[in-house]
Amino acid sequence: MYRFLLILILFPISIFSQRKLENDTLKTKKIEKFFSNKDLKRLDSLLLKQKFNASFTDTIDFVLKDKELKDSTSFELKTDLLKTRLEKLNENTPFNLAYNPSLEKMINGYLTQRRKQFPELMSRAKYYFPMFEKYLDKYDIPLEMKYLAVVESALIPTIKSRAGATGLWQFMYGTGIQYNLKVTSYVDERQDPIKSTIAACEYLSRLYKIFGDWDLALAAYNSGPGNVLKAIKRAGGYKNYWNIRHYLPRETANYVPAFYATMYIFEYAKEHNIQPNIPKFFDFETDTIHLKRMVGFDQISEIIGLGEDVLTFLNPVYKLHVIPYLENKTHALCLPKSKIFEFIEKEADLYALANEDDSKREKPLAQNFETKKSIHYKVKSGDNLGRIATKHGVRVSDLKSWNKLKSNYLKVGQRLAIHSKQQQYVVKETTVKPKTDSSIAENKDDFDMYTVQEGDSLWTISKKYKKVSIEDIQKWNNIWSANSLKPGMKLKIFKS
Repeated sequence: MYRFLLILILFPISIFSQRKLENDTLKTKKIEKFFSNKDLKRLDSLLLKQKFNASFTDTIDFVLKDKELKDSTSFELKTDLLKTRLEKLNENTPFNLAYNPSLEKMINGYLTQRRKQFPELMSRAKYYFPMFEKYLDKYDIPLEMKYLAVVESALIPTIKSRAGATGLWQFMYGTGIQYNLKVTSYVDERQDPIKSTIAACEYLSRLYKIFGDWDLALAAYNSGPGNVLKAIKRAGGYKNYWNIRHYLPRETANYVPAFYATMYIFEYAKEHNIQPNIPKFFDFETDTIHLKRMVGFDQISEIIGLGEDVLTFLNPVYKLHVIPYLENKTHALCLPKSKIFEFIEKEADLYALANEDDSKREKPLAQNFETKKSIHYKVKSGDNLGRIATKHGVRVSDLKSWNKLKSNYLKVGQRLAIHSKQQQYVVKETTVKPKTDSSIAENKDDFDMYTVQEGDSLWTISKKYKKVSIEDIQKWNNIWSANSLKPGMKLKIFKS
């Protein structure tokens, strides 16, 4: 009798377990349809680093290591209170923000080991988060995904990992090209806050289509979709991140908890007495303008009195602090709105300064281009290298060098390249040598001393003297940045 009742009790449980296993299997097959069997065999970490983003593994020290987690304490936050707060956050997010000891360790670790970093992070967030949210909303991605950029780059758009992953969202070169992020000698669009955010949204959308779960999409953003798929298989088909966590690469194990911990601290910063620093700018305080020629940050700074550090912060996309100009490509300059009208008023002065700087650059001497086109001589019967060289006014050694001849032997009908009167492309040294410190010390009558006044710039000082350029003042006084000028500084101005 008891045995019969036990069978009746266990039979529904057995059916339920079997159906659950069947459902999990169907879900796994649904994920696998995105990959062929051949692809599955090739999915490994080394391959994924080339095909997918998977860039975080060597990137930022923002994620706490195991040693730091062991030392963290829970004096800052009691477990019951943390559970209550996580439940409230979980009600308003599609992420799986449930309490577990690993997440508690990560949060407490941040509150002890990373506490000093958050005021500056929150200051940067005031500028970048509104940009992120606009595009996250457009692509139907949870707005909380903005915290991913904090974990990836600490909101530093110019940061680069040892492997070469770059920007707020840490794109590798190949992945960036795949998502239309151009990289040239002057420009790296992985460092462009808006363009890189659009690329990250497209990539995250793709990952969500594969897994149907934002936690797994996060893990795949870090280690690649192949590693997540393999972890699901090794975990017996489970899809919850915490159930497959131990089957993921070690570098990914603390990645999603770091994301959750960051979200928690940003949302409960006031409760932990963490105040953001005053931000340099808000997004709505800036505007962009298109330029009509190539200019440098130093030239812009010189004309409108805006520090190069501000220009660098607002325009991280320009690697060399130079804004290139191409007719078929638009490159914008981001400025504080308070400087837009001043820029427009002085735009002609900016281009005049750029033209003047260009005219002062050393150029090749004209005689170095005096060369005749090379000719091809057909060897005739009785010819030899000496006779041919004499006829064309060149040396035998030149003939052999130009034609890569290893001996003096020639064949009738053979063609020889001859570069008659070819000039060497070497710029001649100028006969006028710049004054040295010793000559300055010996001949004090040769220069005037100018005292820098409030509001002075290299441009305005150069205009006070005849035939004195910005470059001259820099060379005479070893000044290579407009920001080096300070009121009261003494400058040597040589008499012409």
